[in-house]
Amino acid sequence: MRGIINRFGSAYRTRWDAVIVAVVFATVSWGSVQAADTNPQLDEIVEFTGQIVFLQQKVPALVIGVVRNDEFSVYGFGERAGEGSEAPDGNTLMRIGSITKAFTGEVLAHLVADNLIELTQPITRSWPELADGAKNDVGNIRLIDLVTHSAGLQRELPRTPGRENDPTATITIKAISDWLKNEPLLTAPGKSILYSNVGFDVLAHGLSRAASRPYPELLESYITSPLSLKNTVFKLSAEQEKRLMQGHGFDGAPLPNIPTGSVIVGSGGLYSTPNDLLNWMKWHLDRFSTSGMEPRLLDHALYLNRDGLDSVFGMDESGHMDAMGLGWVGMMPEGNRPFILQKAGGLQGVFSYIAFAPARGVGVFISINTYDFNAATAMAVAANELIATLAPR
Repeated sequence: MRGIINRFGSAYRTRWDAVIVAVVFATVSWGSVQAADTNPQLDEIVEFTGQIVFLQQKVPALVIGVVRNDEFSVYGFGERAGEGSEAPDGNTLMRIGSITKAFTGEVLAHLVADNLIELTQPITRSWPELADGAKNDVGNIRLIDLVTHSAGLQRELPRTPGRENDPTATITIKAISDWLKNEPLLTAPGKSILYSNVGFDVLAHGLSRAASRPYPELLESYITSPLSLKNTVFKLSAEQEKRLMQGHGFDGAPLPNIPTGSVIVGSGGLYSTPNDLLNWMKWHLDRFSTSGMEPRLLDHALYLNRDGLDSVFGMDESGHMDAMGLGWVGMMPEGNRPFILQKAGGLQGVFSYIAFAPARGVGVFISINTYDFNAATAMAVAANELIATLAPR
C-alpha cells in the first residue's frame, strides 16, 4: 500500500491499526464471479469475509477473491464506478500499484533461472553508465539489494511534478541516472530496508538492459503470456476501460485514470483483474509442478532477514515483515496462521493486497476503491486471517 501515493497527490502517512470487528448485516449491493471450480463452503467463507469488511469500512466498492488448490471464489460489493453501477467482479480492472513489484521480482527470478543474470551482480554490470563519474557507491548496489528495498535509495525520485494529466512525465531514465550519480545513498547497500519505489524502476531498467529487451516484453514473455493473463497490462484498451474500478482520493472525490508512463513499470504501473491475479496465484501455489519450478523456488525464497538489519522502514502496514523475498514480504507462521508471502499496493484511489501461503495451497486478493488507511489495514488483516481459516496450522 505504500506504492505510489506521493507520485499522484499529497503525502499521507499513518500507522494502520484497525482490525476486523463484528457488524450487523444490512442490505448491500453485491455480486459474485467464480473463475473456475467452485466449492459452496469456500464461497460462503469468502462472501462472508468480504461482506463484513465492506459493511464495517463503508468503502464505495470492495472485491475479494480466493484460490485454494483448483477452487476459485470471487465476490464484489458496492458500486464499481459510481452511483448506480454494478458491483466489481472477477473481470473488473483496477490499478494494483505496488503489487507490480512482486511481478518485477518474478521476472528477476526467471532471468536468473535462465542464467542471464545473477542475484548478486551489481546494477552497473548491465547499466555501466551509472558508474561513470558517480559521486557515491552506486557501484555497490546489487540486484538483490534493489529487489529487497535495501539498496539505500530514497522512496521517490526528487523531481518537478509533471502535468496534471501526466504526473509521471518527469520520471525519466536520464533523471534517475543523474540522481544516482550525484546523490549519496541513505545507507550502505544491504544494511537497512527503506521502502523505495524508484529502486524497483532502477531494477526493471537494469533487467531490460541485461536481457536486451524492453521490460514490458520481459513481463509478457515470462509471466502474462504463458499464464494467459490478458488483463494484466500497462495500458488499457477501450474495452478494458469500461471495466475499470473508479478510485477515490482521501477526500472521497473520484480520481481520474491517468497514465503511468514507460519508466515506472517496475514499481507500480500495472492494471489487473481479480481473475488474472488468482490465476497468477495458482501458478505460485503449484509448487511441485516441473513447469517453472526453478523460478518459482527462487521467487519464494527469503533473502534478507529482519534480524541483524540496522533499520526497517515502510514494510509493516499489512503485517509484520520478518524477511524479504524478491519483492514479496515474508511473514513467519504465527498462532494458527501459516507462513505467508504478501504484497500491498496503492495507486489512484485504489488500495489492494495479495497474500498466499505457498506450502498450504491458498491465496487471497482483496481491493477497495478509496484511499482509506483504516480500511486498507482492515482488509489486509481480514485476508491474513482468511488464510489462517482456510489453511490452519
